[in-house]
Amino acid sequence: MWRDTGSLPRLLPAGALAVLLSFGAGGAAQALYDVSPGEIPGKPGSIIRIWPLEGGGPGMGGNGDAFRMLYRSTNPSGQPIAVSGAIYIPSGPAPAGGRNIIAWAHPTSGVMPPCAPSLMPDVGGMMWNLGNMIARGHIVVATDYPGLGTEGIHPYLIGESEARSVLDSVRAARALPNSGASNRFAVWGHSQGGHAALYTGEVAARYAPDLKLVGVAAAAPATYLVELFDADKAIEQDLLAMTVLSWSRLENLSVTTVVEPAAMPAFERTARDCLESVAEFEAIEKDESPLEREKFLKVDPSEAEPWKGIMLRNSPGQAPAGAPVFIAQGTADTTVNPEITKRFAQALCAQGVRVSFVPLPGVSHVFAARDSADAALNWMTERFRGAPAPSDCQR
Repeated sequence: MWRDTGSLPRLLPAGALAVLLSFGAGGAAQALYDVSPGEIPGKPGSIIRIWPLEGGGPGMGGNGDAFRMLYRSTNPSGQPIAVSGAIYIPSGPAPAGGRNIIAWAHPTSGVMPPCAPSLMPDVGGMMWNLGNMIARGHIVVATDYPGLGTEGIHPYLIGESEARSVLDSVRAARALPNSGASNRFAVWGHSQGGHAALYTGEVAARYAPDLKLVGVAAAAPATYLVELFDADKAIEQDLLAMTVLSWSRLENLSVTTVVEPAAMPAFERTARDCLESVAEFEAIEKDESPLEREKFLKVDPSEAEPWKGIMLRNSPGQAPAGAPVFIAQGTADTTVNPEITKRFAQALCAQGVRVSFVPLPGVSHVFAARDSADAALNWMTERFRGAPAPSDCQR
């Protein structure tokens, strides 16, 4: 870690050190997420403020520096917004040409501001293999996505929103003084984060032509949303409740138009909950939610508008992938149907994308990223090296 106070002014943006010294340790971390309207306008990816992250990141073992940060981005309508996240930087001087960047896109954590992964006690959340990514010299940057940490409600599974926050987190890594970051990056995500990673690939050249994307890696990604929601009719009511809450806000609809009155108290509790641990994520797979779809909803979102339209518009694969793609999928996944992921990979192949598809025998949704983390890191490292991307597409 940069432990000496003399090095902090070189790393932090102007004014950030003064802010840091104005709060105690606990207040400083929370104050990161408070932003005034006047602070938001600015260049996408520029840093509003940044704080050292107490304790570093999981698996780093003191081999780098970790920070929470607030940076600028834009929403899909082009309006400026503030987004929070975390960044992890290896120790020592940067190599010639700069450090490569891995942008981590996290799985579902909730849709309310307190559900930001950077607010969690271990901060890394489900960021498997962080220590190895740092050991290989990569900067790791992890967006919270809009509406998590910062004010508002998170636009859950809205691809353009996710992608912009990921891309601007990479820009923020480059904007951080002395990070040594290059413009080369790969994106790596799990579940919702896999959805975000795929959209990042599709959006990168249009939204962030200043960055060079070398690869897109996704574990158990959400792809064809209508099919996934339809396939999960008997389970995942936690995720469905979060979706309904988020999208009703986005469409300016009352949840009473879709949620049964008797289910409203349970819906409110469930939709506003946060998933802060592997154990909580596992509980979703076991369907411990008090909600039952047939008693919970007045309509089936996978069949009724505006819900179905949102799903169709936010299913990846409707634009060029942007880079070679790595997909890992557990065969025992009951959250993301493995056959749907396989068909998505085949569709990418038909578009001429070089796809590495890694089946994970017997692996559930929760552990798809954990059990593919080494393979994903090796694949990303080879893309940074410039090696030709392998492909499992049938010729």
